[in-house]
Amino acid sequence: MPSMDTHWDTSGARTRAFATEAVHAGRDDLAALGLHAPPLDLSTTYPSADTRAEAARVDAFAADGALDGGPPVYGRLGNPTVARFETALARLEGTDSAVAFASGMAALTAVLLVRVAAGLRHVVAVRPLYGCSDHLLTAGALGSEVTWVDPAGIADAIRPDTGLVLVESPANPTLAEVDLAAVAHACGSVPLLVDNTFATPVLQRPAQSGARLVLHSATKYIGGHGDVLGGVVACDEAFARELRKVRFATGGVLHPLAGYLLLRGLSTLPVRVRAASATAAELVRRLAGDPRVTRVHYPRIGGAMVAFEVAGDPHAVTAGVELITPAVSLGSVDSLIQHPASISHRVVAADDRRAAGVGDRLLRLSVGLEDVEDLWADLDRALGAGAGAAHPVSRAARPARTRPRTRTEARTEAGTPPVPHRAGR
Repeated sequence: MPSMDTHWDTSGARTRAFATEAVHAGRDDLAALGLHAPPLDLSTTYPSADTRAEAARVDAFAADGALDGGPPVYGRLGNPTVARFETALARLEGTDSAVAFASGMAALTAVLLVRVAAGLRHVVAVRPLYGCSDHLLTAGALGSEVTWVDPAGIADAIRPDTGLVLVESPANPTLAEVDLAAVAHACGSVPLLVDNTFATPVLQRPAQSGARLVLHSATKYIGGHGDVLGGVVACDEAFARELRKVRFATGGVLHPLAGYLLLRGLSTLPVRVRAASATAAELVRRLAGDPRVTRVHYPRIGGAMVAFEVAGDPHAVTAGVELITPAVSLGSVDSLIQHPASISHRVVAADDRRAAGVGDRLLRLSVGLEDVEDLWADLDRALGAGAGAAHPVSRAARPARTRPRTRTEARTEAGTPPVPHRAGR
């Protein structure tokens, strides 16, 4: 039986499956080079004996941002190790190119600067977004102006100077989802940027639904181990050229060691996301039936992110966990929990964040690779502290299981619609 992740190109020929691409993309030339692991190039500058030729190359790059495939010049123009990561990420997202930056916010900043420089300063955006993305747009620090709308209002909000439509789906932190194909249609000729950090290309590839730009805080699932900062935009080559020029001018480059770690992270991305997602679905089932929890948020496409609202004190819950780490960020191999209204979305005005569903009792859980029973025992204890009284859930009270529950079964028992089969996912 062929893999559900098997791909076919437009001619009907079989291409490599997603899991295979995750391991091999950006590394296809290694055997020919006599290498097994990708090389790490830490050079900041490179020998350049033919200065006339180098001048011509720099002029060409300044004019159109194109990379000519020649030897590197300077680390701010590009780096071979980072380029491998960019190639691999573009392959996984199904775009022509990708451009990496020092962080997710640096990547978003570069996109905005490209549009402002073209005289298109207006942005249409849907809340909720990551709190710092929201703040960057609202503050207008880059000369941009934002109109906040519901997804149904995107088309009406577009103006002649609209340069970008921005959505995050599933959204941070409520995990709200939008119909990406419908949003892309509403954008018309205006580029749609989708923040795909939570879903990763394992669960969705927005370019297939019409998005021109796909943003990742690579710090999260792509890195996967809580030890590297980075951002990346997957896009067509024309937009990539503009992004490279901004990166060169502003210096928001990704360090080669970070590029090396992110490329390594891609190789295990499908395994990590699917394993953590299965655990998350089981935790959703248990949280949904717990009287100390008033609401559980979990996206239709699945994933390893869970948000839930508690009846008691959310701060007592974050203080009460022992195995789970109370900390910002997400996507690591270990589980993290945080209170968005206090941290990740604190920079968003209180009325705005509440209107977007980021309430004061909402907690966001990034599920890692620990055993589900250990995670539940930790949450159970912390929820008891938050409720002001112990409310143990006996393991003996749960029905015995002779095999692991599938994600579809967990969703059904939690009252969550099952995920429909999608080709390539």
